[in-house]
Amino acid sequence: MACIIKEQRTSKRTNVSWPVSVWHPKASKFYNARSVDISKGGALISMSMQAPVREGQDIEVNFPRNEDLAKQKGSFARIKTAKVVRIDRSDIIRSSAVRVGLRFNESVEEVI
Repeated sequence: MACIIKEQRTSKRTNVSWPVSVWHPKASKFYNARSVDISKGGALISMSMQAPVREGQDIEVNFPRNEDLAKQKGSFARIKTAKVVRIDRSDIIRSSAVRVGLRFNESVEEVI
């Protein structure tokens, strides 16, 4: 039986591989992750399968900036709150990671 998935994206995504950290409030812990792609409305990140993320949870994503960009923007990071909208575990055996789809709680013009 074929599964049809309705596209939920409303903004164009750009492939961006960038280290990020994720604050998981329920676990009271930071997790290292990596962005896969990003748009005004959300992002796809890859993180350890041990992170206790669930669909519907709110998390915070910290997008760090290099020193030059931090001087230009006035801070060393951009922190966005987001809702977990999907979790892809299809590559978990090969990579020990899950891909987590996020929808930002507010639109962002420029993340990094």
